[in-house]
Amino acid sequence: MKQEFYILGSFEFPADVQIIKGKLESEGIQVFLKDENTINSDPLISAAIGGVKLLVYSVDKDRARTIYDDIRNYATDKDGKPIICPNCSAAKSEIYYSRNSIFYKLFPFFEPRKYKCAQCNFITKPNQ
Repeated sequence: MKQEFYILGSFEFPADVQIIKGKLESEGIQVFLKDENTINSDPLISAAIGGVKLLVYSVDKDRARTIYDDIRNYATDKDGKPIICPNCSAAKSEIYYSRNSIFYKLFPFFEPRKYKCAQCNFITKPNQ
């Protein structure tokens, strides 16, 4: 039987994923890390390859998402206040980079910062 995976999240640094991984494993969810060794050997390419991907089996997706949502940190502004989604008013936004042009794929650090709501998936443009 073929097992399908679900990418629960991606992290810039391998150390950031270890807390989530430990919590999920303590709850009995099997976790896999993609690109962890690559980034450990050369941390400067993390942005170029999309960071360390935390994968779980698709059958564990909903339970893993619930646990992850309970312990993760969401984006804050310069004053430490949570970024509020203009679409649904949730305080569950994360930094989001679309990397939809060849320029931003080659030089991801030039892409303007956007925020994606974890509740409704609305993407807030930088000028909003």
